[in-house]
Amino acid sequence: MPILSENRKALFNYKELERFQAGIVLMGQEVKSIRNGRLGIAGSFVTLVSEEVFWVGANIPPYQPKNLHGEYNPERTRKLLLNKSEIRQLIGQVKQKGLTMIPLKVYTDGNKIKLEFALAKGQTKIDKREKIKKREDDREIQRVFKR
Repeated sequence: MPILSENRKALFNYKELERFQAGIVLMGQEVKSIRNGRLGIAGSFVTLVSEEVFWVGANIPPYQPKNLHGEYNPERTRKLLLNKSEIRQLIGQVKQKGLTMIPLKVYTDGNKIKLEFALAKGQTKIDKREKIKKREDDREIQRVFKR
């Protein structure tokens, strides 16, 4: 499964609780643009609206800007395809205080383009500092053992 785009900063800013994968409803030119690697998912999020799941804020520029037919909005809201049981589970969990859904990566599964997103809780500055401190300590230990 080749990864087309990844949100690396998401797991630094949020604590992941559970992962989900969903299909994306796209237009033809969006599929071509995504397969060329022209996709920005930083700052986007997943939301629930009346038992439907949507991906908001993803930037997919047009495949051929000079060859557009009509109006095209690169940051339009895109519908995500999930099972009803997964949607019900998300509805129950998102109602809890402080939980959000953040996109992690976009990848291909055969001929389909899928989005992997996580149900997550925001981290505080203290948690982020501890994570940075632990990472630096691990690097220092690795340096000492390599000598």
